[in-house]
Amino acid sequence: MSDAALLGVGAAACVALMSGLWLVGRRIRNWSIVDPGWAACLVLLAWTFAALSDGAPVRRAALAAAVTAWGGRHAWLLLRHRVLGHPEEGRYVELRRTWGSGAFYLFFLAQALLAVVLAGPFLLVCGHAGPGPLPLEVVALALFPVALAGEARADADLARWKRDPAHRGRTCRAGLWAWSRHPNYFFEWLIWCAFALAAAAAPGGAWAAYAPALMLVLLLFVTGIPPSEKQALRSRGDDYRAYQRTTSAFVPWPPKATP
Repeated sequence: MSDAALLGVGAAACVALMSGLWLVGRRIRNWSIVDPGWAACLVLLAWTFAALSDGAPVRRAALAAAVTAWGGRHAWLLLRHRVLGHPEEGRYVELRRTWGSGAFYLFFLAQALLAVVLAGPFLLVCGHAGPGPLPLEVVALALFPVALAGEARADADLARWKRDPAHRGRTCRAGLWAWSRHPNYFFEWLIWCAFALAAAAAPGGAWAAYAPALMLVLLLFVTGIPPSEKQALRSRGDDYRAYQRTTSAFVPWPPKATP
């Protein structure tokens, strides 16, 4: 099957999934379900490409397993912390009020499209039939578990902090959060770097670098750090401003001394 046909099949599957989730979100009146849906789309795309591509079976299986480990965990955490037993996030309440149900469906479709756009490295890996492992694939295999473990550690540090009632209204500075204000975003970006490195080993695969580059732009300037920082300043005020003065925004780095 050609790459164009594979992308078409994957896009159709993602549209079907997000359409179903839109109906669910409409019924439960919680469209935060779009967030775990985006991660689930990436898992769906990885399995679609792995099943229908002509590349080396080991590469296809490894890619599907890696994306499932990352995307499945990501989808479950978002579902548990933003949907199951939780009210709809304020940003989605406002969007639903402003846009209306029909227009908000386009937002779900946009997330499906974004998943397809980012999945280019998956397509390259699954279509690579040459012998291996190649040096770039070895680097990717070494980087991926480190990045996944870092993201899991950041999430665990934050969850432990939030469970302590004494920390209510205070900024987490435990573990990795003492070195970065957004360590989860940093390690998520490294995961995309690992996918791009694995894809770069395929013939003509250097263009896969667009995926981590796009993810970096989204995290630093669009959907990641800016809205997170605004919400933190609204909820924690001066405590978070002090945190901003001493702690790296993205790359983990020793904190500055407090004046």
